[in-house]
Amino acid sequence: MSLKSSGTNISACEVTDINKNGIWVLIDDKEYFISFSDYPAFKNMSVKDIFDFEYYPPSHLRWEKIDADIELDALENPEQFPLLFQ
Repeated sequence: MSLKSSGTNISACEVTDINKNGIWVLIDDKEYFISFSDYPAFKNMSVKDIFDFEYYPPSHLRWEKIDADIELDALENPEQFPLLFQ
């Protein structure tokens, strides 16, 4: 048996909070913090554009509007990813 399409992404993903320090994103049952100090391009985005992102399971976030990609590993273990988004 072979599938003709890859199916629907049922993973829960959403922005749950934006404050002066950054953005909280919920992926499945885990929240991740995207700090404006580590990712300064997000600080000047509109709220609408912050909410406009795609999740590519198992670990990739993409904001097309500013051509930004973040791996969840970078948010979980920032010490392992010394390069900051500029």
